[in-house]
Amino acid sequence: MDDFCLERGRLPLLLSLPHDGVMLPGDIIRRLTPEARAVPDTDWHVGRLYAFARQLGASVLRPTWSRYVVDLNRPPDDVSLYPGRATTGLCPARRFTGDPLYLPGEEPCAEEIAERVTRYWQPYHSALREELDRLRDLHGYVLLWEGHSIRSEVPWLFEGRLPDLNLGTAEGSSCSQPVEQRIQAVCAGQEAYTWVLNGRFKGGYITRHYGDPEGGIDAVQLELAQCTYMDEDSTAFDAARAARLQPVLSALIEAALGRRPRMARRLAAKAG
Repeated sequence: MDDFCLERGRLPLLLSLPHDGVMLPGDIIRRLTPEARAVPDTDWHVGRLYAFARQLGASVLRPTWSRYVVDLNRPPDDVSLYPGRATTGLCPARRFTGDPLYLPGEEPCAEEIAERVTRYWQPYHSALREELDRLRDLHGYVLLWEGHSIRSEVPWLFEGRLPDLNLGTAEGSSCSQPVEQRIQAVCAGQEAYTWVLNGRFKGGYITRHYGDPEGGIDAVQLELAQCTYMDEDSTAFDAARAARLQPVLSALIEAALGRRPRMARRLAAKAG
């Protein structure tokens, strides 16, 4: 089984979906709690939600394996991205509820974690780096869009309800100021969804590590509240909700690219 799927596009745009995978190797799944085997902390359906990006001409990178195997959006040394706050690690030991991921005594040791980084984490990042370099060589610059989602309420991780759209640019360091201003303008120009820039989610390892605006790579993370496009309790995709959200996502990406959002208008007309 391949570790990831990379679809190469024609635009200077790479869509990375590092928590889209749902597969678990047999030697890991047998050690998980029954609840964890259902991989409840997946960024459900983001590949389907962002299917329009292929029409835009984006390259799309998606993993095969669940974040429970190794979290592709964490640094390989497992340094916390949000010091002082509850969070899950490189090879998570807890679910988003705070409950144990593994059966007693079955947690991975340091040696196993290092092996997972080599076996599962590194291939995704090698592909990500190579595709960014390819697109930048072709176009002179590239936009890296990190697509994520999470339940709108996760008390163990944050208080209250998340805004619908949680944009992260590592406090403005992962992308150029014009890119940040254009995506803010799109958010401010719509009234359907609440939003925040660099709130609870400021961008994970991928956004912070690969974002290099001076070097021609603008990186933006968008963490969606899952209620905007799916039923959070059943995890079922809601096509009607998704159709309302997709024009906004398209407009955000096209604005970040500096393009007029023609695709967003077409999708909005179709959804309406």
